[in-house]
Amino acid sequence: MRTTITTRHCEIADALRQRAELVMERLVGLSDRATEPTVVFDLGAGLHQVELRLQGVGGKVLVATAEGPDHRTALDRAEGKLRRQLVRVASKSRARRHSDSTPA
Repeated sequence: MRTTITTRHCEIADALRQRAELVMERLVGLSDRATEPTVVFDLGAGLHQVELRLQGVGGKVLVATAEGPDHRTALDRAEGKLRRQLVRVASKSRARRHSDSTPA
């Protein structure tokens, strides 16, 4: 799956671009229904910002944003936030699936 990487008000190194692609590959691997991974790098008010977006098949979009002293740190923080969201969504769907199949 191809990750869309966008920069606003800044330039990023190829190494950081490759790292962002690897991060999104890992996150997409946590969800069996994720599509359209997007990474946005921004530099605003002296802070390095990263936004990760992952769209699900049902139309739900998971978004995680983070700031840091550099883009790599912000990317790592945003990855942690999106990972927690994916785990929460997966556990809710598993719980729903099991409760639906339980005989009354």
